[in-house]
Amino acid sequence: MALPSELYDILEGRLGTTIRHATAIGGGMVNKAAKVVTVDGPVFVKWKPDAAPGMFESEAEGLERLRAAGALRVPEIVSVGDVADDPSVELPYLALEWIQPEEPHRPRKFAENFAAGLALLHRKSVSPDCAFGLERDNFLGRRAQSNKWTTDWPAFYRDQRLLPMVALAQSKGRLNPERERLLHKVIDNIDRWLLSGEPACLVHGDLWSGNFLTVGETAAIVDPAVYYADREVEIAYVQLFGGFPPGFVDLYSSHYPLDKGYLERRPLLQLYPLLVHLISFGESYGPNVDAVCRRYIE
Repeated sequence: MALPSELYDILEGRLGTTIRHATAIGGGMVNKAAKVVTVDGPVFVKWKPDAAPGMFESEAEGLERLRAAGALRVPEIVSVGDVADDPSVELPYLALEWIQPEEPHRPRKFAENFAAGLALLHRKSVSPDCAFGLERDNFLGRRAQSNKWTTDWPAFYRDQRLLPMVALAQSKGRLNPERERLLHKVIDNIDRWLLSGEPACLVHGDLWSGNFLTVGETAAIVDPAVYYADREVEIAYVQLFGGFPPGFVDLYSSHYPLDKGYLERRPLLQLYPLLVHLISFGESYGPNVDAVCRRYIE
């Protein structure tokens, strides 16, 4: 069944409509999803029976923040069912505006528009009180993400990003003694390498090729893990796994130039997602973590 039976009644009641049919959508790493066609049009629905409290609520809030910035296309929230605000919810879900992917007629124009939009998001969404973090914690995929406000970027990245993942990796047996030593040596000296002077701005937080849709010559971004950060962490994430249009970062830099020291900081800014992947997918990411550490301390 493309859509769990209990979601039919929930969605019809909350949306005030009738569902005609649903089609499963594959490829999700965390949730199950479907295109749900109602008499009023299609919606995108994803769900997870054991979703942590606040998982879908925080994602919806992140999407709303990105929509409010007005820089990139973001799907509208249709409905949210999350045990964090409604303990009676039996099957946590998130329903969004359906956005139909469409290959661009002018791929270069798509790349230019996407890069310009991301640059605009970073340029205009300055953090309250110039602090790094967010009013609430959220999730990167299935991993809880702490966002305690911090006025110092290296301290935020150390305390809210690297140290929690190092602790989790250690608890899951992903750190041999040498890797643990390397990580702590880098973390203990992070102030030496991470100062850029960039203002805190809103970032998508999980911007890889699976989290944007190509809609003609426009990009639509989905599945955020937003917080206020040094924008370099977003660009480093973009460059980590690939899948973006050729020349994307150069196009971005033409609208919002990156500091000349960014390339030296980039591997360190990629260490957080590498640790997340090490925890989630195992030792295939271990050599990447080790190589980043050795770059800075050997």
